[in-house]
Amino acid sequence: MPTPGDAHDFGRLVHLIASGDPTRDAPRSVRVLWAIRWKAGELLGWDKPPAAAAPPTLRDRLPADLRAAPAGPEFTALPFSSLYLLDDEWAAEIANRTMRGVMHIGWVGNGEGGYRGQLAVYVRPNGLLGTCYLAAIRPFRHLIVYPRMLRQIGRAWQTSAS
Repeated sequence: MPTPGDAHDFGRLVHLIASGDPTRDAPRSVRVLWAIRWKAGELLGWDKPPAAAAPPTLRDRLPADLRAAPAGPEFTALPFSSLYLLDDEWAAEIANRTMRGVMHIGWVGNGEGGYRGQLAVYVRPNGLLGTCYLAAIRPFRHLIVYPRMLRQIGRAWQTSAS
């Protein structure tokens, strides 16, 4: 992530991500995709919690040391739930009828005494609907949403440093 900083800047990055709203802050192409996604999810019931037979949340399955850690901040606009927050690592989960996902943010050294954020997103489809849904949105995620989202985070990072 384009978020250069020093050892104590991780909390600023976590706050920046948790308080972000891609339907408002992102470039127009990303806002349009989010608007379409939220409307489709509302109309088709995709954003309801997974069926009762779904596995428990990831937080319930974390090792004891991570369950004992603070959960981290609440999200302002996105339907993620913070799982845990450490000095250099934060994870949040999303679960709905189409998928389960984990966003992991790490604060990693750059080899020159500085740090930067590193983002990983892990998704697992829920059933055939989820498999088809994730296959359909994959090009949009990788070609439009993620690159523009990372640039937006970088701009917000620079602005918040001023």
